[in-house]
Amino acid sequence: MSSLTVDESSQTEAQTLKKPPYNRILLKLSGEVFAGTSGFGVDAPTVRRYAQELSDVISMGVQIAVVVGGGNIWRGRMAPQMERATADQMGMIATVINALALQDALEKLGVKTRVLTAIEMKDVAEPFIRRRAVRHLEKGRVVIFAGGTGSPYFTTDSCAALRGLEINADAVFKGTKVDGVYDGDPVENPNAKMYQELTYIDVLRQGLKVMDSTAISLCMDNGLAINVFNITQEGNIKRIVSGEKIGTQVKKEVND
Repeated sequence: MSSLTVDESSQTEAQTLKKPPYNRILLKLSGEVFAGTSGFGVDAPTVRRYAQELSDVISMGVQIAVVVGGGNIWRGRMAPQMERATADQMGMIATVINALALQDALEKLGVKTRVLTAIEMKDVAEPFIRRRAVRHLEKGRVVIFAGGTGSPYFTTDSCAALRGLEINADAVFKGTKVDGVYDGDPVENPNAKMYQELTYIDVLRQGLKVMDSTAISLCMDNGLAINVFNITQEGNIKRIVSGEKIGTQVKKEVND
């Protein structure tokens, strides 16, 4: 039986050290990040950059599911005179547009991708079936969840928490335009403090803008960690999935 050479042993050790701490993640992308700097619509170069970063993470052996929002196209609060259920349904359809844009960008990079929707749209995407989603992930495909939960009155943050639990994700990563969770608005208050770690209870008691209370409660009840980070900074997706301490982590207990 032959033994490893010094070079082979070092290479094996380096590969072990580089192994990411996550096997399967759920990434939440708000609709506004699809718009880039324009504030509305889908900015193709921005979507291509996110697709490239996801491709890099896939090459690390991490399974990725994505929940997309639709605020770059439609938000229910845009029409306060409209029936809430109708406005929310329009928002769900908007998320499908973003999902298809991300799928197109990923597949142009050779990344196999599947879009699963909570609202049946059989001509453009597969219906959401939990076992089917998990099987796609096991085959190395990026799974993009669109259509929210399929029900009004639930945000895409709640959808991210729900889908993360359904696929047994190791954590939920929420990509935002700020570096993490602050005790105030960092745009209005330059002295606002960013938290490195928070408990679910801290978020709920202080009313911090991490995710809506339904999503936080769902993660808290099931012990699913949430990581909030700045996705607009290039390379941050790979950095946080690799285990770098960036952004804010929300979990059951914080370190002293």
